[in-house]
Amino acid sequence: MEKPLTVAIVDDHPAIRAGLRAWYAAADPPIQVVAAGPTPMVAWTPPGDGADVVIFDLYLVPERPAAYGELRRLVNAGRKVIVYTMREDEDIALNCLDLGAVTFLTKAEGERYLVEATVAAAGDRPCIPPALAGAIAASARSTQPRLSDRELEVLVEWFQSESKQLVAQRIGITVRTVNTYLDRVRLKYANVGRPASTKAALVARAIQDGLVAAEDL
Repeated sequence: MEKPLTVAIVDDHPAIRAGLRAWYAAADPPIQVVAAGPTPMVAWTPPGDGADVVIFDLYLVPERPAAYGELRRLVNAGRKVIVYTMREDEDIALNCLDLGAVTFLTKAEGERYLVEATVAAAGDRPCIPPALAGAIAASARSTQPRLSDRELEVLVEWFQSESKQLVAQRIGITVRTVNTYLDRVRLKYANVGRPASTKAALVARAIQDGLVAAEDL
């Protein structure tokens, strides 16, 4: 039997935690909530430390820099974090992606998008819910790096694949070559002042520049 997808929920509202448990239990297949609580400690201690995905309420921490610090700490530990918040600020959404969140989701977006985002995060696939798509579109910038046709091909294939191994198989190159192309793309974005250290941030940059459409991911 396949191991169930697991999540840890960091949110200080009991009603929200109860609602998310119900949504995840009703998913097909069900998603198991292994830990839930009002502080980030639930993601650092058993059994939450082993959860596949962390659902993180950004405004759990009163001071925004502290909240960003908690997010960065989770990401730096290799955790897949979905920021789940009442706020819809464009800058906050993009900052969260820059810090390494796999996606940004507002609490108004509901069950469908939360479940979709959780499954995508666990499978290392991009997910662009409506509020995040709006934030990305509103922040389009003119400093677009020039990508080669091959760099663009590898980039789009990676967005649509679960792993670099699959990209390599589809295109007929090695995983090392896939990494080389992606490193080049990241370097080009960094050189125009738009760093994209994570897959989610790179997806946002590509959507901003019209290289890929959110609905194609």
